Amino acid sequence: MKIQLLFFGITTDLVGENSIFYDLKSVATVQDLKNELLIKYSKLKNIDEFAVAVNEEYAEDDLVLEENDVVAIIPPVSGG
Repeated sequence: MKIQLLFFGITTDLVGENSIFYDLKSVATVQDLKNELLIKYSKLKNIDEFAVAVNEEYAEDDLVLEENDVVAIIPPVSGG
């Protein structure tokens, strides 16, 4: 199953890309994807955690991903 990953903020620097197409096993949740990304892109472990949006809506870890989903990886936001 192919999805598109979009990286924002510091995640772009940690991964070295801002957008890639990514192949997943046939059934995968957001948590499965997070686990895979932490293995494939170990530098992501340098941030405490990251949010995930699927098709422009924030997603919970138990959401099942589907073919052609657009998944945004969003780093923690700080400001002042």
